[in-house]
Amino acid sequence: MNTIADSADVDAGARIGAGSKVWHLAQIREAARLGENCVVGRGAYIGPGVVLGENCKVQNYALVYEPAVLEAGVFIGPAVVLTNDVFPRAVTPEGSLKTEDDWDKVGVTIRQGAAIGARAVCIAPVTIGAWAMVAAGAVVTKDVPDFALMAGVPARRIGWVGKAGKPLLQEGRQWICPETGDAYLEGGGVLRPA
Repeated sequence: MNTIADSADVDAGARIGAGSKVWHLAQIREAARLGENCVVGRGAYIGPGVVLGENCKVQNYALVYEPAVLEAGVFIGPAVVLTNDVFPRAVTPEGSLKTEDDWDKVGVTIRQGAAIGARAVCIAPVTIGAWAMVAAGAVVTKDVPDFALMAGVPARRIGWVGKAGKPLLQEGRQWICPETGDAYLEGGGVLRPA
C-alpha cells in the first residue's frame, strides 16, 4: 500500500511502486516510474519519464529533472538538483520563447546505492557510479567512478567509500571498510571488491 499526501501532485500517468511514500507538496509528473518502497520528500520534484529503482529516497525540495535514471537504493539529499540541459536558454537566438522542440534534454544517471548530499548539483550529462558518495554542496561536472567519495566545486575524488557509506582506510594494497570489513583493490583510478 502506498502513502500519498493529499497535497502531493501525482500525475495519473505516473507509476508508483508498492510501499512507496510521497509527502506533502511533492510533484510527480507524467510517465515517471517509481519502484517499490521509494520515499519522495516534501516539495520534491520528479520530472516526466524519470525512473527511480526500488528503495530510493528523494529528500525534501530535491529537483530530479528528466530524463534522470536512478537505480535501486539511491539517496538524493535535500535540495539536490539533477540538471538536464547543457546550454540552457529561455529563448531562441531570434528571441522567441523556446519550446519542447527546441530542447535537447540530457540526463543524470545514478547507479545502485549511490548517495548525493544536500544541495549538491549534478550537471547533465553525467553518471554517478555505484555506491559512490557526493558530498553536500558539491558540483559534479564529470562522471564519477564506483565507490568514489567526491567533494568540492567542481567535485573531485577525495577518497573512497564502501557500501556502508564510510570512508575506506588504506591497509597496504587494499582499502578496508571500517564498518563491514569489506576489502577493495584500487587500480587505474577504479576501485573494485577484492
